[in-house]
Amino acid sequence: MQKKQKGLVWFRNDLRVNDNESLTNAIDENDTVIAVYCFDPRHFEQTRFGFKKTEKFRAKFLIESVTALKQNLEKLNIPLLVYHQKTEDSIPEIIAHNEINSVYFQKEWTSEEMEVLENIKSKVPDSVLFKATYNQFLFHPANIPFDISSIPNIFTQFRNQCEKSIKVRPEFAAQPLSKENWATNKTVIPTMETLGFSDFEIDSRTAFPFCGGENEALQRLEHYFWKTKKLSVYKLTRNGLIGTDFSSKFSPWLANGSISAKTIYWEIVRYEQQIRGNDSTYWLIFELIWRDYFKYVSMKNGNSIFKIEGILDKKYDWKTNPSDINNWINGNTQEPFVNANMIELQQTGWMSNRGRQNVASFFAKNLLLDWRIGAAYFEAMLIDYDVHSNYGNWMYVSGVGNDPRDRKFNIKLQAENYDGQSKFQKLWLQQQLLF
Repeated sequence: MQKKQKGLVWFRNDLRVNDNESLTNAIDENDTVIAVYCFDPRHFEQTRFGFKKTEKFRAKFLIESVTALKQNLEKLNIPLLVYHQKTEDSIPEIIAHNEINSVYFQKEWTSEEMEVLENIKSKVPDSVLFKATYNQFLFHPANIPFDISSIPNIFTQFRNQCEKSIKVRPEFAAQPLSKENWATNKTVIPTMETLGFSDFEIDSRTAFPFCGGENEALQRLEHYFWKTKKLSVYKLTRNGLIGTDFSSKFSPWLANGSISAKTIYWEIVRYEQQIRGNDSTYWLIFELIWRDYFKYVSMKNGNSIFKIEGILDKKYDWKTNPSDINNWINGNTQEPFVNANMIELQQTGWMSNRGRQNVASFFAKNLLLDWRIGAAYFEAMLIDYDVHSNYGNWMYVSGVGNDPRDRKFNIKLQAENYDGQSKFQKLWLQQQLLF
């Protein structure tokens, strides 16, 4: 008799069952499938810049996302094992205990993720197959019209070539396994307290009052596209500052993979067919291409995206003035518009795209502070932190990345243009005004 094949799906930033190539392949290729997610303690430790790698807002969103994943996998009769320990300590034990033949996971290329993978491989027999797939892109690496080493340094060149030559791949659909595959397990999803945080109430002023998880992401898609048809005005409203519907708000679910770029893309196509296509429907695709682009920039440049000179190897006289950094973090600068955005981030883990560009420009171009400190603070605080977009955008704004113009934002003019009646500033600065 042929030996039964046993597969393990290792979840990282792909916390969904829909359009998940690793999961679909595991189901197709094995008799038995189990899944694992590790809350790695290193993700909640302090970085060299003095901030936690993950603060409470993203931690809560992650717990919600993994909880939803566990429930959705249960519908496919697949158990999710959850551990609060180093990934390379958990996975080899699971492989040994369950006689796993193949491990399925999303391919990553940044150094920390690569190191974890190598550590796992060093602890398991050579006979175990590791099957990695790229499932975080809109434009799959095998389809782009460039070698990775020749990805253009200008976004428009990348976008034009890709739009001309690529058809977005279809989504993957996972079919349930038989009930025999299901097995209960005693592992538990950590609480906020386990991860070192106190639980908290969401600030009523936030523009992102949503929970984590695939179901929430799909509900948001339904709301933003079909119930309100806000997609049709996205380009006109996306620079808004207050409320839930001025922009799509997909980024936190995209960041941890609760929804895929392809799922959003194909829903836009359906919307264009059934409602109408216009500049706004295209502009959301445009933003998904930007997201892809920063992934390719990081793939091409490796650890250079974390270096002070960035990918342009440009030298500036960066400062590390602690009081300037603290004033920026706590919203005590000379610019009320910067302050309002920074307090919003501090209180909610969210900031608008317009806000991010302004506060980052102020940090790097007005205060001349080491941009990596600002990037590390964003990494800690943002619900939608994504390594490629975060460091790509910070380099871009700081003059060491993909912006050939090296611009500096005129903060007062930006505040007039986007918060002319100061509604946003009043919303977030009211506490300060009381004292």
